Amino acid sequence: MSAISSTVLKRTAAGTAGAAALGIGYASLVERNAFTLREETLPVLEPGTSTLRVLHVSDLHMTPGQRLKQNWLRELDRLEPDLVINTGDNLSHQKAVPAVVQSMGGLLARPGLFVFGSNDYFAPIPKNPLKYFKKDHKRTHGDPLPWRDLRAAFTERGWLDITHVRRELEVAGVRIATAGVDDPHLQRDRYDTIAGVPNPLAHLRLGLTHSPEPRVLDQFADDGYDLVLAGHTHGGQLCLPFYGALVTNCNIDRSRVKGPSKWGEHMQLHVSAGIGTSPWAPARFCCRPEATLLTLVPAPRREPHTDADHGVSHSEAVVR
Repeated sequence: MSAISSTVLKRTAAGTAGAAALGIGYASLVERNAFTLREETLPVLEPGTSTLRVLHVSDLHMTPGQRLKQNWLRELDRLEPDLVINTGDNLSHQKAVPAVVQSMGGLLARPGLFVFGSNDYFAPIPKNPLKYFKKDHKRTHGDPLPWRDLRAAFTERGWLDITHVRRELEVAGVRIATAGVDDPHLQRDRYDTIAGVPNPLAHLRLGLTHSPEPRVLDQFADDGYDLVLAGHTHGGQLCLPFYGALVTNCNIDRSRVKGPSKWGEHMQLHVSAGIGTSPWAPARFCCRPEATLLTLVPAPRREPHTDADHGVSHSEAVVR
């Protein structure tokens, strides 16, 4: 190899290493703390229903010293949402419960619903990142986390735990039939405990789950839910420009890794990209940490159609 070729190779290697270092620095120091609010409008309410503003937060992965995250979360109350939905993974430290509660601030005085995720139950541990590319890899858990203390803090302030229960409530004039499951990522979901068609007189039929596993989403869709909210994916966390997420960390496809999408014929799915990261993987790239303000509006009224076999007319917007 000539001296010139050797010099070019060394400069190329040095440039590649420098670019990688800059990328890692940006992902771990800048984008990980570049919190953003995303806004979406979803036509999921019964025709004629009032608009409902829902703040969806997920995957805080809180540790006590994360002041930037805590301050940003406190500011979300200024949005004045009608309803707050928390889809789990709030904790990443044994002493993080006070930080989570204080960060939620005024949001805890508003109507709220929640389910938990794996990192409410168990602390994160170091993992080989290549495992995320293998969906059936063996899962290991860290020390237990004080999820019961967090649940008590949420429920004492009026938020409702929707884990394996069906509830009905009215918020801002909108009647909501809701149900949720425990974390499918840990195989803790027991959909049979909430199975069945939700109240057809409700203006919104809302499902909650931490991990958006297809087997659970299919069951919500089969029962006639209008909307399911989930988290867990971190939006892929490390994404590539023009390509998107490399992995989803569950069994949904990459196109659904964050934001709204349609599941089945009628149901909408919204997956939050989340606000935090594991302390063992503190980086985001092309995937800013986020909360989402969802404006739920009435769905277009479906035209009644005639069932020729039975000689009756019905509208699928009312009975699903």
